[in-house]
Amino acid sequence: MRSAHGERGRVVRWPWGARRRREAETGGARAAAEEEDPGDWADWLARSPEGRELVAWWRDERSLTARSGAGHYRQRLAALLSRAAPRDVAAMGLGCSRRVDRPCRAPGVCGRDPDPADGIRLRSGPVPGACSRFIDCWTPHEIRVHFTADDRHRAVLLLRGGPDAARLWVDGTPVGEGEWLDNGGHWEQDRFYVIRVGGPADHPAQGLGDFGDWLYRIVSLLVYDAERALAHVLVPGPDEHWTDPVLRIDGGTAHVYATPAAEQAATPDRRFPVDGPGTPPGA
Repeated sequence: MRSAHGERGRVVRWPWGARRRREAETGGARAAAEEEDPGDWADWLARSPEGRELVAWWRDERSLTARSGAGHYRQRLAALLSRAAPRDVAAMGLGCSRRVDRPCRAPGVCGRDPDPADGIRLRSGPVPGACSRFIDCWTPHEIRVHFTADDRHRAVLLLRGGPDAARLWVDGTPVGEGEWLDNGGHWEQDRFYVIRVGGPADHPAQGLGDFGDWLYRIVSLLVYDAERALAHVLVPGPDEHWTDPVLRIDGGTAHVYATPAAEQAATPDRRFPVDGPGTPPGA
């Protein structure tokens, strides 16, 4: 394990990274995301100052970028998304886990609060109260916003065309700076955000991944503890072949499996207490 800000040698860049970054800097094709009218979301936005600010920043990207620069625009966009409620993000016109290829057109559903479950209002998947995951398929930012089921935490990922250009924030805090990030992660027990990052360049099994993979064959895991605001990068050793790693937590113990098959066989490579002192084994 090493800190999330650690440095290591990098393998050669993916060839399409520079092209996608150029597209992002020049504006790219906004296509269907140019839905300029919030439509039925206007009633919600009238009651949500955060939502109004987010939607205004999103709709006025070109002029704001011309005045302030692309870097400032992205930083502010990430900050606004990190404060937004799920229905604020829906009002932007992003796709969601219900349907990724078009804006939300059902505020009568997404604008409702989730139904209580054991006294807690939970949100998970396509249920009343909007979805927990929002997806931008059309702009160079390639936004991903993923809320926990109780809305207490959220991850904001701007993919920006490649693993070296992607940036991640959890609850508004930059996470994984300097890492090559995969094109999405997941929440484990609504506390730990888990995402694959570039593995060690000197690993004996390192090489190109399968077609469509964002990262090279052997990957590491970035685990962000949202309750303790701590990030750790778990790095496979020479004998650990993490090609498709899985992290699961059971009874206060984290288990890291090299692949889903290893998880099914109950053969973890690592175990450590999630609330123990210090950092996970392997530091």
